[in-house]
Amino acid sequence: MKRSFIREILEHTTSETISFAGGLPMASLFPHEALQDSANRVLRDANILQYSRSTGYEPFKEKIANFYNQEGFKTSAENIMITSGSQQALDIICRYHSNKDITIESPSYLGAMNIFRMNSLEQEAIKLEKLGIALEDFTKSFKKSRLAYLIPDFQNPTGISYSKNKREEIAKIIQKEEGLLIEDAPYSKLYFEKENQSISSLLPYQSYHLGTFSKTLAPALRIGWIRADKTLLEPLIAYKEAMDLHTNGLSQAILDDYLSNQKQYMEHLILLREKYKQKMEFFTQSLDEILPMFDYKKPKGGMFIYGSLPHIDSSKLIEKAIKSGVVFVPAVEFYNSDEPTNEIRFNFSLASEKEVVLGLKKIAKLVK
Repeated sequence: MKRSFIREILEHTTSETISFAGGLPMASLFPHEALQDSANRVLRDANILQYSRSTGYEPFKEKIANFYNQEGFKTSAENIMITSGSQQALDIICRYHSNKDITIESPSYLGAMNIFRMNSLEQEAIKLEKLGIALEDFTKSFKKSRLAYLIPDFQNPTGISYSKNKREEIAKIIQKEEGLLIEDAPYSKLYFEKENQSISSLLPYQSYHLGTFSKTLAPALRIGWIRADKTLLEPLIAYKEAMDLHTNGLSQAILDDYLSNQKQYMEHLILLREKYKQKMEFFTQSLDEILPMFDYKKPKGGMFIYGSLPHIDSSKLIEKAIKSGVVFVPAVEFYNSDEPTNEIRFNFSLASEKEVVLGLKKIAKLVK
């Protein structure tokens, strides 16, 4: 096990540091007043502070299930387990499937790779192409592992979104091999053009679909969930109970109240998409002007821009960048190999326009 580079960076940054590192939402867009009103309402009932069910607050689970139903993915409250963020959801699943093989993307989310290591899952990383994972290699790997972890929507770190054809082909492979998919979807609602159909909806009995409110509402609430068939969820309950008995009941009640006004939440999501698209456009325009040698593809959603600098070891560049007061994530963190790479992940959702320009100018100076 190694510490998360991003969490370490957060601990060593100051108010003066310009951060393009963590996947932090834009704090000014948090629905602070609406959540405060919900908190005031739910705290009128002292019972809300009591222990709650391990799988989650039932009315809240019903609301999440309803979101799936609106998308045409038949779901009931019994298909939902509330967790402490989708990070815990992934840990619970991996504890149950420990000591197995798992097929993942290359590069992949470093928080997930740490969980796989911690639970002794043997990882086989398959290269990502422009429209998703390389199918031929995925097929070979999945025949052995029969368990896969994928982030099809605005993938972390690359920002890639799987094509409709790739999603359908992956579903066919998983069905044929009678395996399981862990589909991580923290950014699926942060699309700039259109929402994609989840792979899990094509595999309702062979998938764990992970969701979270950390990217769309507020990460401090630490509320995520697993959507899965009841037969897949039931064996996970004992693991959940051993971890924390139940997820924060107050956070669940606050969100349940907030989501009672569905129009309010939908308007909030529209605002997020508009603002994040504006921030992405400004960041990419600044990249083209200040760091024109950076090779990347514009994302269609999410929070990240991923690309490469010719003849630059990004791990050495970050050492100098930290001293200059600007941080990003070198791509070596997203691979299981420690071999040098010239790839970089930039977060565009947090920094102000002034910080974007200043931070990229500092990096350009170091690259020179």
